[in-house]
Amino acid sequence: MNRRYTYPEAAVELRVEESWLRRHIKRLPHSKKGRVVTFSAEDLDRIDAMHHHEPATGQPATPATSNAVATLTPLPRRGAAARRA
Repeated sequence: MNRRYTYPEAAVELRVEESWLRRHIKRLPHSKKGRVVTFSAEDLDRIDAMHHHEPATGQPATPATSNAVATLTPLPRRGAAARRA
C-alpha cells in the first residue's frame, strides 16, 4: 500500500510551510475522505513539478543600451508649473 502524507508530513517533504499547503489546496493534487486530506508520493512529485523552474540560459534578455528606463526624463519639480503661469 502506498504511503499517505498528512499536511504536516507533506510540508516537511516539500520544504514548505503547512499554511502554504492549506492556502493552495484547491490547486494542488490530493485525496480527501470526509474532512481528512492526504497526499500520496505521486501527489508530492506532481506538486514539486508544478512549482519547479529552470534558470534561463542563452542570451541576456536585453542589452543595457536598450533599457527603457534609461530613456525616461524626470518630471518637473512640484509647483514649478504653477510658478511659471
